Amino acid sequence: MESTIKEKIMNIQPGDMQRYRNVTVFPLFCRFKPPVKHLVLKEAMEQGLITIGEVNERGHVPQLKVTSNASAPVLILDGEELFGAKQNRVLNTTVLLGKHSVTIIPVSCTEQGRWHYESKTFTESGIIMSPRLREMKNRSVQESLRTTREFRSDQCAIWDGIRDQADHASVSSPTGAMRDVHEKRREDIIDYGRRFPLVPGQQGILVAIGQEVVGMDVVTYPQAYALLHEKLVQSYVMDAIIHRGGKTRGADKAQTHAFINGIGECTMTRYKSVGHGWDVRFEGENLFGSALEYRSGAVHLAFFASQAQRPGKERSRMSGYRRRAGFKKSDNY
Repeated sequence: MESTIKEKIMNIQPGDMQRYRNVTVFPLFCRFKPPVKHLVLKEAMEQGLITIGEVNERGHVPQLKVTSNASAPVLILDGEELFGAKQNRVLNTTVLLGKHSVTIIPVSCTEQGRWHYESKTFTESGIIMSPRLREMKNRSVQESLRTTREFRSDQCAIWDGIRDQADHASVSSPTGAMRDVHEKRREDIIDYGRRFPLVPGQQGILVAIGQEVVGMDVVTYPQAYALLHEKLVQSYVMDAIIHRGGKTRGADKAQTHAFINGIGECTMTRYKSVGHGWDVRFEGENLFGSALEYRSGAVHLAFFASQAQRPGKERSRMSGYRRRAGFKKSDNY
């Protein structure tokens, strides 16, 4: 099984480079068929097929309840933000919901200063957490999986990361909401994002900021990827806008191949997914990531260059799992 999924990843091919200022994007194409046709969060919500709310009236920060009345699976990506209820949240891992199902999903809070209802259910925020924050969040989730088999994040580190993002973007949010940062920089995000249009048949992106490859996302069902493309591009350019500016020489195709080939050197661990399939975790010297595996195929892949391993870069402020364990004593967490 390990060789099968790695072989599939090695068959992902980059297309022609797209570049604007300090961002280089390579469209990605898979040489294998997607294992399933599915809906994505936005279309399922727009069609009234899924409802997402707190697990009960009181609420519980790291979990939400999803009720799906769809006759097809629904994919919700790691890092996709949900807006409303008692506070905004993001998914801790990618989930493929079953048809006509009720699922408890693992999430993290992206709005530290609110814990009261603004609505009974969530809507789709239109935002995916930036790769800088996803890398930090996913590393803590990976640590939690190793120690407890739970998809829990380091919530304090996420709040710290959102605060840092707001500081870099010169944005003040009354509730410390990640969404407020994205909204305040929306014009810049849209200006960057429109420079990287969807290519026919595209199934993913690999992104470099400056000369460094920062990560890649692949959704193997092309019709689903097309609906997620704009959100994914905007999530990556958010980091480019607030952390690095100006024009600079970008990455080349050889670096994309090196990044993808590096995945083949990673160790792999498989965990039962919250929804359909298996959550496969990858870890290497300079990158790590995850794959949602279903019917012996890959539904979604996400890989990031490790911030902690980059020379001269600030290290993630992720606290250890022992520190996180204390949060379980809270009434809400």
